[in-house]
Amino acid sequence: MNWMILPLKRYFDFSGRSRRLEYWMFALLNAIVLAAITALVFGFGRPDLSTFDDGAGAMTVYGGLLSGIGLLLPLWWLATLIPNIAVNVRRLHDRDMSGWWFLGFIVAGAIPLIGILASIAYLVLMLLPGTPGPNRFGEDPKGPATPEVFA
Repeated sequence: MNWMILPLKRYFDFSGRSRRLEYWMFALLNAIVLAAITALVFGFGRPDLSTFDDGAGAMTVYGGLLSGIGLLLPLWWLATLIPNIAVNVRRLHDRDMSGWWFLGFIVAGAIPLIGILASIAYLVLMLLPGTPGPNRFGEDPKGPATPEVFA
């Protein structure tokens, strides 16, 4: 649980490095919270999708999303926007890449067809291990990788 909330503790910290575990646990926390909020929205709204063809079902879905519980989705997104950007930048730092690459991947993701390739490339980058030992962005978050550790 500590790894899930660590990016929230490091809210505006864009320096240093983050391990894969911190990045993926925070992604898992976001997925769990968004799934729970979505279940609440559709659980309380109970959209009748059988009337979807005449437009009434669509209004029921939109009414559920715009209700009090539905407002939790954009509130969670706003509350975690800065920590999401920060943990992505720190994860790129762990790969010894500048945080500006994140902006490049966002811009490339907005271009049709190239966005798919950019998304796959970014996913692969997030799955790769960080550079061992210290790099220009700080010490190794996994600990020192010096020969004295194994002595």
